[in-house]
Amino acid sequence: MADHSVFTVVDLCCQVNNHAHRTEEIDTERLLARRGQPFSIALQCSGAPPQNPDYQLTLVLRLGNQGEVTVKVSEHKKGPDQWWFSQQAAQSELLLTLHSPADAPVGKYSLAVLLLSSDGRILEETAPESFYLLFNPWCKADVVHLPDEVLLQEYVLNENGIIYQGAWDAITALPWNFGQFEKDIVDICFEILDNSPTALKNPEMDIQNRASAVYVSRTLSAMVNSNDDRGVLSGNWSGNYSDGVAPTRWTGSVPILRRWSEGGAQRVRYGQCWVFAGVACTVLRCLGIPTRCITNYSSAHDTDGNLMIDYLLDENMEDISNGGRKDMIWNYHCWVESWMAREDLPDGYDGWQALDPTPQERSDGVYCCGPCPVRAIRDGEVGVKYDAPFIFAEVNADMAFWVVHPDGERTQVSVNQRTVGRNISTKSVYGDDREDITAHYKYPEGSAKEREVFEKAGRRVSQATESQSQLQLAIKHAQAVHGTDFDVIVEVHNVGSEDTRAHLTVTSNAITYNSLHRGECQKKTARLTVPAQKAHKEVMRLRYDRYGACVSEHHMIRVTAFVKMNDQSDVILEEVNIPLRMPRLHVKVTGEAVISQKVTAIITFTNPLPVTLRDGVFTVEGAGLTAATEVNAPKAIEPGEEVTVKFSFKPKRHGLRKLLVDFDSDRLRDVKGETTLMIRRTKYNRTQ
Repeated sequence: MADHSVFTVVDLCCQVNNHAHRTEEIDTERLLARRGQPFSIALQCSGAPPQNPDYQLTLVLRLGNQGEVTVKVSEHKKGPDQWWFSQQAAQSELLLTLHSPADAPVGKYSLAVLLLSSDGRILEETAPESFYLLFNPWCKADVVHLPDEVLLQEYVLNENGIIYQGAWDAITALPWNFGQFEKDIVDICFEILDNSPTALKNPEMDIQNRASAVYVSRTLSAMVNSNDDRGVLSGNWSGNYSDGVAPTRWTGSVPILRRWSEGGAQRVRYGQCWVFAGVACTVLRCLGIPTRCITNYSSAHDTDGNLMIDYLLDENMEDISNGGRKDMIWNYHCWVESWMAREDLPDGYDGWQALDPTPQERSDGVYCCGPCPVRAIRDGEVGVKYDAPFIFAEVNADMAFWVVHPDGERTQVSVNQRTVGRNISTKSVYGDDREDITAHYKYPEGSAKEREVFEKAGRRVSQATESQSQLQLAIKHAQAVHGTDFDVIVEVHNVGSEDTRAHLTVTSNAITYNSLHRGECQKKTARLTVPAQKAHKEVMRLRYDRYGACVSEHHMIRVTAFVKMNDQSDVILEEVNIPLRMPRLHVKVTGEAVISQKVTAIITFTNPLPVTLRDGVFTVEGAGLTAATEVNAPKAIEPGEEVTVKFSFKPKRHGLRKLLVDFDSDRLRDVKGETTLMIRRTKYNRTQ
């Protein structure tokens, strides 16, 4: 048998295996298997298949770019943590069924078949064939096992999603193209792992650690940002994105990941929290770890761990804390949750784990965060790894306002215990509705259980004194539409029995979603006499010609009202964030959509602003439909003018698909639109 090859073809049976392993959406020409689940390969023989006892078969697996880890696979099962195979001869073929352990390292393997003589000499070795091994949430023995098919369809297989933005009382939905099964994305996901500092320094140890979902997810929470390493995205909250792409322009993860890979692992400019979360969700779902995007409204960034976010004001009620203060309340903040068992922790912490790839604070010297059991956050178990104190503060910190007097003394004028951690949201598995998961993270505000958790967390529970002041503040506004003037009404209620004189200050500032000031829009002061048991209403008209010049790309205005009674030192404060309602793009696809046949999308936009828009560009993308493509607006768009562009593409994959569109211009950004398509394999035959 040494004179000619026994094995003429090694067939990895990609189509059959990938269908069984639910990876056919990624590829049907390469093998992508999930660990803990058997897969088959066929060996074509030049004659009758070699049989025992004259011959033996052994498989050799190598893992790593340089084959750093080698695994020899024998024919007989030795234990649940070992690779093994069985074989069956049929005419001139050998069918081998490989069994991988449910805790095998994920990654790119090469496989070679060795034909041995009865005394163990190598007679023949096939050329190596490569395949990917992924996590397997369908396998009960895998730590990422999720025992619900509906959840698996959403958190592993769904390539489209929603990331929530806006404000806690005005929630908006941003469609996001995760695209985890798009061409080459699986390769890029492992390329990200290969570029981690540990992989570059000690590749053998890194490869062995890839058996752990905790290790892989924590590595990715560091690698999605580029602060310490050859990571994917660079964060930028300055408002100046001239040397990159504004975070609001992205509509999906695929262009970001491809740009990073094609640039030789050079960071992509720029991302903000929802972009970091979207990219992390793509990578984790692609690798087989069930993952979902989370939005926490009024999210605290507590750098000193005291569960208190302090705002400093001077005696004129001007904010003087911005310069040196790192603590702040973000209007919303996005992270991800991944599902896994925590074998590294005591019992009770399996399930959803919070991971935050946005670079905020260092953990073990690196900008990463998590995985942290959501249950530990809810129950105040801040000693549980990883990074429980920081995430606990994001949903639980108190907000305090202080007046700083000329002599440096501070007077606390307001404590708010109910602002932080509101309407924590994720997309429902039953459609495009929002699911509120606040109860997963915290007990009801003000409840005995919440106070118990604070004490367990080792924090002092702030004693917020009920206001004894005669005056109370409320801020009301109609729905604010970007490009129009609108009124904000500040109501000063006198609940006492005597008329009260006071000084009212109302300010409006353009802010980013993470509370950075972009400029003052308008300010108003008034001296009041509020009759007993009556209310004074002060109206501030916010004009587009004032706020339009400084409003950020997040289209958010913060209105703050202070009232100080003439004969007292106490200050009453109220604050609201007003999101400006944005226009929507109208997207329509005509005709029947069939794989590889051209369809045309018609995109319509009407300029809502009282100014001309220039340099308009539409960006179109959709998983299974088309790569991200830019379409320039045909001309400058006058106020109130409607413009229509057409975009043709050929769908690549069948099933329910979403086409996402973004519009940006010099004066208006982040205008979104979408449409849903059913892509058929062939034209629908309507004849009987």
